[in-house]
Amino acid sequence: MTKHFSLLIAWGCLAILITVPSAALFFVFNLDAFADFASQNLEISIQLETVTPLQWYSFWLLSVCYLAIGLSGLYFLRRAFTNFAKGEFFNLNNSRNFRLFSSFLFLQALAKPLHHSVSSVLLTWNHVPGERLFSISLGNGEIEVLALAMLLWVMSDLLVKASKLETENKQFI
Repeated sequence: MTKHFSLLIAWGCLAILITVPSAALFFVFNLDAFADFASQNLEISIQLETVTPLQWYSFWLLSVCYLAIGLSGLYFLRRAFTNFAKGEFFNLNNSRNFRLFSSFLFLQALAKPLHHSVSSVLLTWNHVPGERLFSISLGNGEIEVLALAMLLWVMSDLLVKASKLETENKQFI
């Protein structure tokens, strides 16, 4: 069951790794669709008519950089679960993959408030003075992701120790 579930997670990661960059490419060529999507999903009060195409492209680039952090982590998570699906549970590659995943997860949790702040300034730059925003958002979600990243870092160390025990056990048998 673990192998099948691991394979499902690996394929899910691959689907996301293909879908998100494809959507980003679609949005760079269809700026109106990106503006609609962003305005519906942003928690920033913006006056859409004041945002110029240059601001939307800048916001797109900022968002792609932010997403690239998460996608990089997802790539290493996929590699670990691909190994799990092959029955390779305790090895140094899995430890390294989990450590890199946790590092990117930690980095993305730190980057989220920065992304939100820069986005609020960028998209409200053309508002009249007094209506421009500088918004900082830090909540339980970011703290939970930071805790998860630290937990996965510790688990990667446990995989190294388990790998050593497995190697030692095979030598006795």
